Amino acid sequence: MSSEPYKIGLIQLAVGPDKESTVAAHEEAIRDAAGRGAQVICLQELFDAPYFCKVTDAERFNLAEPMPGPTTERMQRLAAELGVVIIVPMFEKRGPGVYHNSAAVVDADGAMLGVYRKMHIPDDPMYYEKYYFIPGEIYQHGEGRPPAPGAGPPQGFRIFDTKFGRIGVLICWDQWYPEAARITALMGAQVLFYPTAIGWHPAEKEEWAVPQADAWRTIQRGHAIANGVYVAAANRVGHEPEPGTDGIEFFGHSFISDPFGRIIAEAGTDPAILIAEVDPARIEYTRRNWPFLRDRRIDAYGPILNRYLG
Repeated sequence: MSSEPYKIGLIQLAVGPDKESTVAAHEEAIRDAAGRGAQVICLQELFDAPYFCKVTDAERFNLAEPMPGPTTERMQRLAAELGVVIIVPMFEKRGPGVYHNSAAVVDADGAMLGVYRKMHIPDDPMYYEKYYFIPGEIYQHGEGRPPAPGAGPPQGFRIFDTKFGRIGVLICWDQWYPEAARITALMGAQVLFYPTAIGWHPAEKEEWAVPQADAWRTIQRGHAIANGVYVAAANRVGHEPEPGTDGIEFFGHSFISDPFGRIIAEAGTDPAILIAEVDPARIEYTRRNWPFLRDRRIDAYGPILNRYLG
């Protein structure tokens, strides 16, 4: 694992109904980010299509692709051309009737390092993800098989050793769970990437816009502080309609936090590309001065495995 600083990039774009133009726009943004020095570049959740979970519709399973598949292979070629790592979050068709909300990680030589499958699946008004997605298993070695003897602990949470550094990927609803951040950090991730699709219901925007975005930002900054890691959240922007509803307005505000919880790059509600430096030495410095991992009482945490203790 490299100890040298490296630059990460987040892509925050609006998504249109035409897949080819959407993928092309993200490809252009990746080229822009790479030209500005980004070496590990993260796209937003389900980047290649409008957020389709606003309703339950079996026809929308047709949006899914296998991994590897046409879009990930296109990103593999682009990564090799530019010499950058690309995190590619998409709707994955794993097998007949088996679908995931996933993110492929492509290394700087174009090799696919693996796939993370979203572990926490929401089911809220206009976020009907349980209809579409199976959560990632608690094992995920090779192609999803249980680990072979001696292969290490079972893991639904994953880290990826890229050319530039060791990263973890979690997806959207995962970002509200300190357990997901802690486990991924304990596995050695220097950066927790959170590709995201979160927005406002237009009728609720006046009352909830500011506190919702603030809560979203705060919980993730807390993960950075509690674990002494960088956190990078890439959200989409723009209003996406849905017949019979008011649609969803995705609020952007993508950001990168350092291990102290300081926001070192942040976007607004317009399309944007964020670039920031990750310095592994800053992780070491933070953990020496805030030794939260050292002082954990791992002998006392068994009750966390219960759903409720009341």
